[in-house]
Amino acid sequence: MRLHSLKELDESEGNVRLHNDKDTAVILYPAPSLTDPNDPLRWPLWRKHVAFGSVCAFSFLSNYAIGGLAPAFYILSLEFGKSQHQTSELLLWPVLVFGLFNFLWVPLANYYGKRPIFVFTTLLLCVCYIWGATAQTFESLLWSNIIGAFGGSASEAVAASMVNDLYFLHERASKMSWYVNSISAGNTLGPLICGFVVQDLSWRWHKIIAAIFVGVNFLVVVFLCPETRYDRSGHGFVEPLETSRSASDTKTLEKTISNSEQQPVHRPSETSDTTPIDTVPKKPWSQQLKLWSPLPKDLSLFELFLRPWPLIVYPEVIFSTLATAFALAWVVGINILNSFVLQAPPYSWSPAVNGLINIPGLLGNICGALVGGPLVDWYSDWRARKDGGVFQPESRLTMLVFPAIMVPAGCLAFGYGVQDKLHWTAMFFGYGMVAMGLTTIPCITMTYISDCYLPIAPDALLIINGLKNVAAFGFLYAIVPWVSKVGYAECFGEQAAIAVGVLLFAIPLSIFGARMRHRTAQWRIIL
Repeated sequence: MRLHSLKELDESEGNVRLHNDKDTAVILYPAPSLTDPNDPLRWPLWRKHVAFGSVCAFSFLSNYAIGGLAPAFYILSLEFGKSQHQTSELLLWPVLVFGLFNFLWVPLANYYGKRPIFVFTTLLLCVCYIWGATAQTFESLLWSNIIGAFGGSASEAVAASMVNDLYFLHERASKMSWYVNSISAGNTLGPLICGFVVQDLSWRWHKIIAAIFVGVNFLVVVFLCPETRYDRSGHGFVEPLETSRSASDTKTLEKTISNSEQQPVHRPSETSDTTPIDTVPKKPWSQQLKLWSPLPKDLSLFELFLRPWPLIVYPEVIFSTLATAFALAWVVGINILNSFVLQAPPYSWSPAVNGLINIPGLLGNICGALVGGPLVDWYSDWRARKDGGVFQPESRLTMLVFPAIMVPAGCLAFGYGVQDKLHWTAMFFGYGMVAMGLTTIPCITMTYISDCYLPIAPDALLIINGLKNVAAFGFLYAIVPWVSKVGYAECFGEQAAIAVGVLLFAIPLSIFGARMRHRTAQWRIIL
């Protein structure tokens, strides 16, 4: 078992030339195959969007019926005779399972392919939702959520890695925003719809509706989503930055790459802008829909299970894990608590009206996805043009200034709104600002990780998605006792301080990130 350094896998170390001097044309990276029409990067746009859309739908529906059940918690606690903390376990344990079983699905997807994993887990999710709709005991409902989360956990890191399979670097943040918004919308749009369904029908119909949509998506996955895993070794090449830039670029680039050692930058091959010459036959549709694809020859399944863990030592991975963990924890924490606040005196709202708190949450998700997606792509491209055409991953971190302001302010607004029994608008605005962080932070940090560690991005994203759910579970398991002990104002005030503290680490990463990437790229820790 030989250990590799990141530099052996990708000499660019994340620095990529997106433009030639002042040329407005974007250089495609990764370079698509010129000889193989089966390369997912060369698929027609409609096929890319259908495959990616089905993944986003799976991510949304995995959270829709589990996290979306929150407005029914107060009713469920009365129906099954459970306490607030016991009822919250309907969401707490699935959050943990969503994280832990990433460590099962991602290695299996890397070894056997993403398609068989998605076909199986989508079917499993549909079965679990039908089970939950017919559950007669609290324990049965709880286990249907837990096993549903076991299947739905495949939507986390596996789905995020498909962004790199289907789209180019200059499209990553925008597409990642769609994926992240799909996850977060399950926790905001789901409760909004659930509130009305619970009031007019029952909480069981919430599960039935979700099962129907998952069943439809299962058919889309089976018939319209080919395998996206592709061996991209040998396409394009890397040329040292010193020899690839013109004299006019030197002064600008010296400002942006501050370490004394020259860092390389990816450049397109000499044939990258020519017309493709297909020498590999295009697979017929029936072959594209096969469940199995060739197994990797250079890695065992055991090594794939071990490979993600050493990556936790990279500073960028540590930061991204903590930031996404707290972005998730704050939002789910409010979801757990708000029905016990708004459906009890003095507010005494119905479940349908309680569900309306998710309107600002949904708006926050959309705004966060726009900031963390298209705006980040635009800003990164602008910075690349300004820096002589060279893109550096740290340019994406600048946009974290938005959630660094909005999330702490939202925590304070919600905490003091509940503590002092303020008008409901305080809680609504607070939730909306916190929800903005749920999409902005993962969009930026996961795209940043993909930029820095493209050859091992699935494993790096696995660590982030897996551990952030585990960390969020620990926080959420304690939030009800925490609020009971110190009160809402102090609890959410401390959360605001934690959010600021974590996001402040983006400042040294922005300044010294290029140096750290260059140093850590020499570490031999990759299987």
